[in-house]
Amino acid sequence: MIARIKIVGILTLICFFTSCAPRQDVVYFQDASQFETLVEEGAFNTKFKVDDLVSIHISTLDPEASAPFNLFRGAEEGGIRAQQVNYLVDKNGEIDFPVIGKVKIVGLSPSETRALLRDKLTDYLKNPIINIRIRNFTVTILGAVNRPGTYPVNGEQITIMEALGLAGDINIKGRRDNVMVIRDFDGTKVYNRINLNEKNALKSPVYYLTQNDVVYVEPNKSGKTESSLDQRASIAISIVSIIVTSTVILLTRN
Repeated sequence: MIARIKIVGILTLICFFTSCAPRQDVVYFQDASQFETLVEEGAFNTKFKVDDLVSIHISTLDPEASAPFNLFRGAEEGGIRAQQVNYLVDKNGEIDFPVIGKVKIVGLSPSETRALLRDKLTDYLKNPIINIRIRNFTVTILGAVNRPGTYPVNGEQITIMEALGLAGDINIKGRRDNVMVIRDFDGTKVYNRINLNEKNALKSPVYYLTQNDVVYVEPNKSGKTESSLDQRASIAISIVSIIVTSTVILLTRN
């Protein structure tokens, strides 16, 4: 009998905590059907912003011909390779490129910038190979996630799901239906919200993140603070202990 009472107590605790996070609050893309497909209307391309650090390397079959178009810090001595200099996109949206001079790249994607530079280099180089990378591409994940922080992005794009994966996913106390993305457009902050419980999140303008985006996951009502959760756990345990103790006393008397 006592063993049964303990089992009842444990089940009571389980029901208490699971009631804090219903299934509909934690499941992603709930309305997606089996084998349903989504066709993207337009491919997403990362665009350069003011204050971006951009790595640009020009190479040709003749290294001496392309050398003036590459900036390096220091000289190659003792087997130590000189460090390539990154270009800063200034407040006018321009970079100061060797030989060519000022080139406006703000609002352009890396592929569009390659095409622009290739056109400007036609008078100097034959069939140049142009490699471009954003060096300061980071996203910041805050709020009810398991590992909040700022994370570097190695490629040219990242989805909000991949970013949340880097942060260890949204924890049980986080709202998936109202995730905020704060985006900067040359000093202007734009706030967007995305509902990750719905499949239409894949069509959201913030599903693909851009450099320096901030993702904030709001806590739900059942998980405002860690201390409040601990307090509720203590209360629940106390209640169950009282019920078990009282039942044992009554059974002993009978």
